[in-house]
Amino acid sequence: MISGAHVILFSRDADADRDFLRDVIGFDSVDAGGGWLIFALPPSEIAIHPAEEGRHELYLMCHDIDATIGELQRKGVSVKLPIMEQRWGRVVHIELPGGGQVGLYQPKHPLPPRR
Repeated sequence: MISGAHVILFSRDADADRDFLRDVIGFDSVDAGGGWLIFALPPSEIAIHPAEEGRHELYLMCHDIDATIGELQRKGVSVKLPIMEQRWGRVVHIELPGGGQVGLYQPKHPLPPRR
């Protein structure tokens, strides 16, 4: 029934954030027309957390957060340290060129099976 998910990030500088996802993070993309890039994401998961009001967050996942932070920093990416140790994973946030941020985490929990 569901074949995938489409994530939307809102940005004050969409071109800079698109360049970042393509050139720094290395996500493949297609041009949907007029330079509007749509990026392929690695396998994903979704979790539902209780909250008083609806909000959404995006976390990119990695197998080794220390190595990933080092690689990102070598590419000039601003990483908000220190690493936060959570029951479910090790977490930092990375700054996007457009002024936003996304989470980066190394999960400690079992991963769901992939389709």
